[in-house]
Amino acid sequence: MGLVQLEEQSWKTLRLCRLHQFQRVSKLFTTLKTLDHFNYKPESYATFQQRYVLNFQHWGGANATAPILVYLGAESPLGGDLSGIGFLHDNAAPFKALCVYIEHRYYGKSIPFRSRKEAFKNASTLGYFNSAQAIADYADIIMHIKKKLHAMSSPVIVIGGSYGGMLASWFRLKYPHVALGALASSAPILYFNNITPSGAYYSIVSKDFREASETCYQTIRKSWSEIDKIASKHHGLSTLSKKFKTCEPLTSSSEFKNYLDTMYTGAAQYDRPPSYPVNEVCRGIDGSKKQDILSKIFDGVVAYYGNRTCYLNQPTSDSETDQGWRWQTCSEMVMPIGVGENTMFQPDPFDLDSFIKNCKGYYGVPARPHWITSYYGGQDIKLILQRFGSNIIFSNGLRDPYSSGGVLENLSDSILAVSTVKGSHCLDIQPKRETDPEWLVEQRKTVVKIIKGWMAKYYADLKAFKRQ
Repeated sequence: MGLVQLEEQSWKTLRLCRLHQFQRVSKLFTTLKTLDHFNYKPESYATFQQRYVLNFQHWGGANATAPILVYLGAESPLGGDLSGIGFLHDNAAPFKALCVYIEHRYYGKSIPFRSRKEAFKNASTLGYFNSAQAIADYADIIMHIKKKLHAMSSPVIVIGGSYGGMLASWFRLKYPHVALGALASSAPILYFNNITPSGAYYSIVSKDFREASETCYQTIRKSWSEIDKIASKHHGLSTLSKKFKTCEPLTSSSEFKNYLDTMYTGAAQYDRPPSYPVNEVCRGIDGSKKQDILSKIFDGVVAYYGNRTCYLNQPTSDSETDQGWRWQTCSEMVMPIGVGENTMFQPDPFDLDSFIKNCKGYYGVPARPHWITSYYGGQDIKLILQRFGSNIIFSNGLRDPYSSGGVLENLSDSILAVSTVKGSHCLDIQPKRETDPEWLVEQRKTVVKIIKGWMAKYYADLKAFKRQ
């Protein structure tokens, strides 16, 4: 059976299931997508299977022009989105919404060229792997779903987090006829082309740790020179490997410091209740009974990761997220994140020339560091978007280092910033918990209230339009 026939059969099955199960259906679909939406060369018309999921459990139906909430997949397979993104499920019932989750091209099983190996073969096959093609896929799929369900008047809200949040905001700007509005969670759309200072990310990481504990902050700050001092000695790397119980012998001090960097930035980026990882690390460091700095740091590592047989450099293979995001950052998603002065880290400025050289050596093509702002904008964003943009929520948690590249003030009456001082990366779109703090509950309520306002105006306009 061909792919188109498979999809058509799925739609027939879905309609029968909806009759028998009264909108309690969640089903996986695949659809044929065009490889290249922006060219008319014969090879551009090649197709691949793209996955998406529909959940009808609470949908009010096309006759009621009930809304459609669409999660725009980002740099990971579709499966994790279904369990990890709670905003759609948590709000489907009050909105009487159809929930849609779409997988990003080149991730999961939405792979062009028949296999991941072939798709990632070289820059020629990877050249179709970019944000513009991805949001064109999303527009095509959304319109396809609305047509199949006879729901052309149902308003669409697109939702995304982090890179997906950027996609959501850009989707609203590029496809306003498809989406009524967008929720862009933790979307650092201003971390391009030097709009945001290069060192802003690490400044917030340091601020998070300093607010948790001054002594913890100072211990980490002093530890780097201590690492360099020991690593420079004869058998110094072996000493560090034993002290930190690394899973594999360390090969350089920079390797070791990168592992610690990843731990600290991860703790800050995802510093969320109930565990608050930054506090966990600092409790380990400050509560250490050891006197020397590196023993205190090791106790912080144990506090963060828990009791293990070994730490930091466990043997792993590249995940598909690693593989995909490496290409994306080496092509268009060039975020110049460096380490400036006055942080708890050693200064390490972002070197654009070196970055471009490394990417060209890896893929054979240079990065395009200015393309994102050329294609989507970003410079003088308030001046520009207040004149033509509308219906975008930029939600952020200010403990998230990426919030430094986010939109943190209202740009217009309907392009709004909703932030929380204690929030972290994409926390607002994760599933609700009974233990959620009040500030998080209120942030979500604010977002829902704004979206309800968009929909109320849309339904009023639709009613007036139909009377004409």
